[in-house]
Amino acid sequence: MPVTIVDAGPQQVSRSIEVNAPASELFAMVADPRRHHELDGSDTVGDNIKCPDQLVAGTKFTTGMKMFGVPYRITSTVTAVKPDELFEWRHPFGHRWRWEFAALTPTLTRVTETFDYRDAGPIKNALKYYERMGFAKSNASGIEATLTKLSERFSD
Repeated sequence: MPVTIVDAGPQQVSRSIEVNAPASELFAMVADPRRHHELDGSDTVGDNIKCPDQLVAGTKFTTGMKMFGVPYRITSTVTAVKPDELFEWRHPFGHRWRWEFAALTPTLTRVTETFDYRDAGPIKNALKYYERMGFAKSNASGIEATLTKLSERFSD
């Protein structure tokens, strides 16, 4: 199934795809940051994770990452959890990653991933920085690759 562009509004990059799997199964993967490396199509997410077994709004988790060949760790905060429907976390610089799951049938789910940088950064002109550095464009490619990988994982 093809990835589609979703107009989520300014400073948001959002893509969607239909996946042949129940929303609950897909949500369980995304709501466990220890599994994010299984989903990642951008090749930036590692598997070195520290997080509690149960995540609720306010919970922090740490992820091993790599960007431009440089490894680093990032601690994010869960900002929203709605079982089988929504999982979102906030990066320390303010941008958010949001996953939404809409059950179309018991075994078909529309999955939408969004990079939301409206509230990015304590630094002045952070929005311009995100755009000048190409994060919106590169994250769009990463989201498309991630959603394609997810769909292929559950294809017949």
